[in-house]
Amino acid sequence: MSQHIKFSKSSPDFFGSLNKRVGEYFKINEISRHANRQMYVKTIFMFCLYLVPYAFILSGAVSNLWLLTLMCVIMGFGTAGIGLSVMHDANHGAYSAKPWINKLLGYSLNLIGGNALNWKVQHNVLHHTYTNIHEADEDISPRGILRMCPNSKWLFFHKFQHIYAWFFYGLLTLVWIVFKDFMRIIRYSKDGMLKKQKADIRQEWTILIATKLIYISYIFILPVILLSIAWWKILIGVVISQYVAGFVLAIIFQPAHVIEGSDFPLPDDNGNLENNWAIHQLRTTTNFAHKSTFFSWFIGGLNFQIEHHLFPNICHVHYKKISEIVSQTAEEFGLPYKNVTTFRGAILSHARLLRELGKRPAVVPVVSN
Repeated sequence: MSQHIKFSKSSPDFFGSLNKRVGEYFKINEISRHANRQMYVKTIFMFCLYLVPYAFILSGAVSNLWLLTLMCVIMGFGTAGIGLSVMHDANHGAYSAKPWINKLLGYSLNLIGGNALNWKVQHNVLHHTYTNIHEADEDISPRGILRMCPNSKWLFFHKFQHIYAWFFYGLLTLVWIVFKDFMRIIRYSKDGMLKKQKADIRQEWTILIATKLIYISYIFILPVILLSIAWWKILIGVVISQYVAGFVLAIIFQPAHVIEGSDFPLPDDNGNLENNWAIHQLRTTTNFAHKSTFFSWFIGGLNFQIEHHLFPNICHVHYKKISEIVSQTAEEFGLPYKNVTTFRGAILSHARLLRELGKRPAVVPVVSN
């Protein structure tokens, strides 16, 4: 479906003016759009948050079951931290002006069990281009157990999704590692998405399988060999770590687009959308918790989701500053700039929309095959 969607070419002045003003901000202040010292320190911190507890576990220095569990939980936060604050910028080409650095740090996703190529297609191409468009944006496309879009098929159990969704959010990365990465590389190959990325399918299959084996080897097999702990307890530890990571990632990304006030636009019969790409991003995206400094630091500035969607190639450490430019320009052009004051408020708004989407619609949408 995404291949036939066309954004409107009307009202180009907004993004033209915004892009010029943001460019002037970096030029006048003589700063790079990419990572700075703050970002380098954060990168080291996030990798330590993941690797230090792993080293403690592997050394055998920690034997108490509760302390081992705590180490796994910390590793989960480290996994989320690498994903939100390092891998995310790198795979957007925003971490460095040098492509090889972005590519290297982008593969940190493979280090923690995922796959960089699949993520680039699903996130950079489909989600960032076709945000909140039914059957084009995989983040809100039909997924059976959850109904994230008013145009998705309704099933009777969706009326409880505002209750059970939180449990399934924790399974996010586990599903990616075990199932989705394999299904996506097959699907993206068949529909031509990998060809558009100029990817060598044999090479990408080799990378996927090799890095999955490396991940399984160091996260599971090595502890089984070195530690006098039952294999099933180690497996539980891995699941705990990934569950924490999946839950953190889900509750950060979902309120940015699946929240009260978000638009879910559909193209007309000819594939045309009402707005141009930049205005589309404003209408489908919401910021939250602008004033929470540590929270914003940990989640890679993704509470400034509007800035991220409009300028994904700018490192997130600059989002707070350029948010002033974006909000002022949007107001000047009479366009929405959606913001929820607190993270709690954003989560509650997300929950309310889940409940609303869980209600049986007057006319149940029919999902085309």
